[in-house]
Amino acid sequence: MLEFKNVVKKYSENGKPAVSNMNLNIEKGEFVVFIGPSGCGKTTTMKMVNRLQEPSEGQIFVNGENVLNQDPVKLRRSIGYVIQQIGLIPHMTVGENISLVGSLLKWDKKRRDDRAKELIKIVDLPESFLHRYPHELSGGQQQRIGVLRALAVDPPLILMDEPFGALDPITRDTLQEEFKKLQKEMNKTIVFVTHDMDEAIKLADKIVIMNQGEIVQVGTPDDILRNPANEFVEDFIGKDRLLQSRPDVTKVEQIMNANPITVTEQTTIKDAIQKMREARVDSVLVVDDAYRLKGFVDIEMIDASFKKKTYIYEAMEREVYSVKKESLLRDTMRRMLRRGSKYVPVITEEEVLVGIVTRATLADMVYDTIWGEGNGLEVNEIEAVESVH
Repeated sequence: MLEFKNVVKKYSENGKPAVSNMNLNIEKGEFVVFIGPSGCGKTTTMKMVNRLQEPSEGQIFVNGENVLNQDPVKLRRSIGYVIQQIGLIPHMTVGENISLVGSLLKWDKKRRDDRAKELIKIVDLPESFLHRYPHELSGGQQQRIGVLRALAVDPPLILMDEPFGALDPITRDTLQEEFKKLQKEMNKTIVFVTHDMDEAIKLADKIVIMNQGEIVQVGTPDDILRNPANEFVEDFIGKDRLLQSRPDVTKVEQIMNANPITVTEQTTIKDAIQKMREARVDSVLVVDDAYRLKGFVDIEMIDASFKKKTYIYEAMEREVYSVKKESLLRDTMRRMLRRGSKYVPVITEEEVLVGIVTRATLADMVYDTIWGEGNGLEVNEIEAVESVH
């Protein structure tokens, strides 16, 4: 899909190359993340793909065609591009921003409008947003529109340069999850640049670690965390990474409780109270008849509704933070601490509830690591989990 052959980028004849002798092959549908210290050449590498930077030597192929033999403007219109600054045009509506590349490709208005309506649904924004202007949207919503604009003409390849870096941590977490799901569904090839190792681990099928213009290591997140190539990679990853401390425990499904306490939306509040009393819990998850997660209800919600309402669906909260069973445990722990969550439900792609991870479970695992065979978490990580036990 995307191939670099002996690619070099020099900004001066006698200077040190910004990118040196790069050879890399990226398969169709892969999510590849470039990461490394500032000035290592990762952004330069990405910009050479759509010729915002011209290679000094070597060849770059997209779908078997050498990009240097293509018209740069046409090439850029055929490749999605998302940056941190988003770059939405302020005097154009959201719909017009999404359709910008389609209009440059001379798509008729109906085709552009239909595509914008189709895409806005993908990120769970109402169709009415198409008539708003960028300044009327939050930062997270604007970044969603930037992603949709990159998808508008259905490009096979999308380049993303720290697209979520300017967002607050919770919005960033949400957008990362949305985009990874979207990438899987649409089978897009993504080249993504970041300086955040947690983001790389969460999103990547393959991580490319660079230093001083050269590739130091390429591999899956699991491979790199388990087998760093050298001391530079070890230091860059951080020796407190959970997978190094407990290489046998990497995914949420390995430590989750597979039997969370649940009620249905049609359960009476009285019956829910009884169930919570018997299980000695102060909240329960709400599921439908197919065991799909619908929300949660806690003792405070019940107390506020007890005399006025009868059924759980009248008192429950439908917005609930959840993770997939394949989610990385370290990432889940970090987000639970950031959000102040007591627990997180674990679901399948079909939103069927399969388990729950609690703070107590995480703390138990950390204690096992401290006094068990792992014996490897750093002090700051231990204190973070102990503080919420």
